[in-house]
Amino acid sequence: MCRNIKTLANFQPPATDDEIRASALQFVRKLSGATRPSRVNETVFQRAVDEVTAAAHRLIHGLETTAPPRDRDEERRKAHERAIKRFGSPAERESEGLRRDHNPIQ
Repeated sequence: MCRNIKTLANFQPPATDDEIRASALQFVRKLSGATRPSRVNETVFQRAVDEVTAAAHRLIHGLETTAPPRDRDEERRKAHERAIKRFGSPAERESEGLRRDHNPIQ
């Protein structure tokens, strides 16, 4: 649904309240279609963020699993490798951009 919402369950150390709220905010933004609500919608927007945060907190801290907790650094490294495989390294993208800029026959 939304690539910016990250998995927060079964990590060591556990997800913080700030991480859970940030994820809830991204979810509400996605549903509402607004990054920042108008003044007239601010109250209902913030209430939705609060309610989603509470539900996400109950979910994440209520889940039980026999799997060992995931390591945040290892998951970050794997995500970075997937991104490089999908999009190329920053140097490769920059090199490709330079080649495109200098190729008159695009």
